Amino acid sequence: MNALLRLAGWLLAVALVVLPVVAVVNGWVGAGQWPLSKLRVTGEFERVDGALLQKTLMPYAQRGFFSVDLEGARNAVARLPWVESADVRKRWPDILEVRVTEHHPFARWGDDRLLSQQGRLFPAKGVQVPEGLPQLGGPESRVPDVVALYNESRELFAPIGFNVEALRIDPRGSWSLTLHDRGRTAEIAAGAEVVVGRNEARARLKRFVRLMPQLLAQQEKVLTRADLRYTNGFALTWAPAPKPDAEDAPVSFTAPAQPGGSTTQQGQT
Repeated sequence: MNALLRLAGWLLAVALVVLPVVAVVNGWVGAGQWPLSKLRVTGEFERVDGALLQKTLMPYAQRGFFSVDLEGARNAVARLPWVESADVRKRWPDILEVRVTEHHPFARWGDDRLLSQQGRLFPAKGVQVPEGLPQLGGPESRVPDVVALYNESRELFAPIGFNVEALRIDPRGSWSLTLHDRGRTAEIAAGAEVVVGRNEARARLKRFVRLMPQLLAQQEKVLTRADLRYTNGFALTWAPAPKPDAEDAPVSFTAPAQPGGSTTQQGQT
């Protein structure tokens, strides 16, 4: 009998020590005894909604210090608009700390995404897209190539007064871009298309930029399209300069790749 009493007493003592630990680990008393009452947000951001961030974290903070789901909280914050990454931690005794890294938009990508300055794509839905972003596009695997050619073409066209407002590569690997006159001339239409093709994109663009001032000076019309996929020249489409009540009548020409060559009218009127 004495042995049974001693065993029962020993089991009771163990239970009194173990059960509170198990209760804390499983969150039985965590929320009630050790509530998280402070939210600390770090990181510089302009577009992340602070009120929405607090609302997202509230259900996790209410669970208490020992039962808060940090991974779930991190994933919930990372899904918020403009959030590139998030890190959520707890600080004794009652602090939930979140560090937010915000997307910095570089360009539009396709119809429904944005490209960050870090080269990451993120949804445009639910965010206020800044004005003036270039329009880029192509297969997701070609993001670095598209950004590289955009930066190079922007530097090529800037000295002669044009912006590259769009650049894309199609699934077959063919490049095209859209130019916009910055207002110094009226010799190129807003949104003029330049078809570059698949091969030697950089070399074709450099040749076109070199001859572009001469080509524009020879015409009193507006350039609306340039096809660079020719070995010895370009196919240029012109439209009359805008006039009241005048209808556009595009005309196509083939321009020589080198100065001094002849220009052949293709007969499209």
